[in-house]
Amino acid sequence: MNLQETVLIQLRDLILRGEFEPGQRLAEQQLAERLGASRTPVRAALAALEGEGLVEANDTGKYLVRQYTAQEVTDAIAVRGHLEGMAARLVAEHGVSRQLQGDLQACLDAGDEALQTNPLTYESYAAYAAMNDRFHALILDACGNRALQRAVALNDQLPFAPASAMLPMQGAVTPDRDWMLYAHRQHHMLVAALKAGEGARAQALATEHTEVAQMNLRMALERRSETERVMPAIRLVVGR
Repeated sequence: MNLQETVLIQLRDLILRGEFEPGQRLAEQQLAERLGASRTPVRAALAALEGEGLVEANDTGKYLVRQYTAQEVTDAIAVRGHLEGMAARLVAEHGVSRQLQGDLQACLDAGDEALQTNPLTYESYAAYAAMNDRFHALILDACGNRALQRAVALNDQLPFAPASAMLPMQGAVTPDRDWMLYAHRQHHMLVAALKAGEGARAQALATEHTEVAQMNLRMALERRSETERVMPAIRLVVGR
């Protein structure tokens, strides 16, 4: 797993945990020193986070932390769930090709392997996140609905909306790893439903799958409250 992906995971987690103020500049050199990396993977990770809607570039090209509420994040995740549910139903109804079956099975195998590590390392976590992104992309690509694909791409520009953006960090806490294991069991069940042509079940599983992301958001907010942190970074304001 390359260093850029590891740095991306670490920076995303720092933003979720509220380590930066809204509007705070994210200096490449300082971040590189903090994460023990060079500026090149940090720069690439910041560009990726801009695409996810977590940071924005100012007029001078410097990256700043964007501000969002918990409700906005929750809404974005819910929208993704409904869109991916529709995509899964279409794939099941169209039929799963042999090539797609093989690609999805490769994802399942990669996820099984990544989750064998306990606790998860940065490398195994990044491997799972890469697998997760590919798994979701395969289903979306196979649905054949370009309007739906564009809608997902637009929604993915909102904070923590993309498939892997709300995965728990490292699995350092036992419940976090348990949720990842549960999410991957859902992957297995979803593939079985797709292969069986069960459109309604595939749609329900894909929609329910985003509950993992919603749970991780709630857990992150609870941990902030427990440590009495001010709500900086994306200002995840509960109930707003």
